[in-house]
Amino acid sequence: MNPLTALFDTFGQSIWLDFIRRDLLTGGNLQTMIRADGIRGVTSNPSIFHKAIAGSDVYDATIAGRLAHDPGIETEALYEALAIEDIQLAADVLRGVYDASGGADGFVSLEVSPHLANQADATIAEARRLWSLVGRPNLMIKVPATAAGIPAIEALIAGGINVNATLMFSMSDYEAVANAYLQGLAACNDPARVASVASFFVSRVDTAVDRALEEIGTDEALELRGRAAVANAKLVYRRFTEIFHGEAFAPLAARGAHVQRPLWASTSTKNPNYSPVKYVEELIGPETVNTVPLITLEAFRDVGKPRRSVDRDLGAAEEALAGLAALGIDLDDVTAALQADGVEAFCRAYDALLETLEGRRREMRRGR
Repeated sequence: MNPLTALFDTFGQSIWLDFIRRDLLTGGNLQTMIRADGIRGVTSNPSIFHKAIAGSDVYDATIAGRLAHDPGIETEALYEALAIEDIQLAADVLRGVYDASGGADGFVSLEVSPHLANQADATIAEARRLWSLVGRPNLMIKVPATAAGIPAIEALIAGGINVNATLMFSMSDYEAVANAYLQGLAACNDPARVASVASFFVSRVDTAVDRALEEIGTDEALELRGRAAVANAKLVYRRFTEIFHGEAFAPLAARGAHVQRPLWASTSTKNPNYSPVKYVEELIGPETVNTVPLITLEAFRDVGKPRRSVDRDLGAAEEALAGLAALGIDLDDVTAALQADGVEAFCRAYDALLETLEGRRREMRRGR
């Protein structure tokens, strides 16, 4: 059996692909991955779109067509047109998964501009506009879990818009997002028709914490390397079960509402000393999603060993985080910095994407 398909069939974890590109959608590759690898969703972000457009020529014909139709189109509008076409194509390919799951799976995510991360009203307006333009029920709008993003998430859920709450690194991030989802559902006319995931970032936590541990340099510190990210995520999963299988969610469940599944993001292995499938194998369990880039997908297909792990060894997870605190590493400070850095990184990727498109426009003008 393909170990990827076992994740959902045996353990109830959905695998989403953290990658999008036009030829993946038009060449039948995504359909093949749905059938052979059990892919049940797609996520995107400005970095992914930048790599897709800058790293290939598969968009050139579409760009040329857009420019021929509207030579004065603004660069941001040009990007939006390309992105929306990709999102619509992916959503249509995944529609069968969405329908078969009763609207619980089969989503494709599109992010609001990262430059709006600290503007609640502008994020809400942009999310509503994108939701209307894409026009697919299995779209999720990605909204960062910043201070401004939390009320935006609540308002969008209340309005029946699916939300992928992203850039979460800490327990406080998670609890704020879960509460926003509950409050939004309570105000929603038909909570059974809205869905959300809470995207919790994993490997970047180890990258930052390992650096701090190596600076300390003691045997005790070095022993904790590679443990913070998984421990952090496991305790979030425990909190998820408390919230969504407790009294707080029961009245909403009675109205047909879906749980807000934790989604493990940033699951490619950054440290070559760690297993290439570390952040998949160690976080497997029911009612979760893991969104993986192609390299991690292929690695797990080759060497992955599916086993329920996300709710195992919680005592060891608590000890690992306590060990960090004893060494003077404040995980809340680390994760707050990671979220701020994440917003900045997406802004840089977004701006680089627009610069790439503007360069293509100039090249095509000279070519003609």
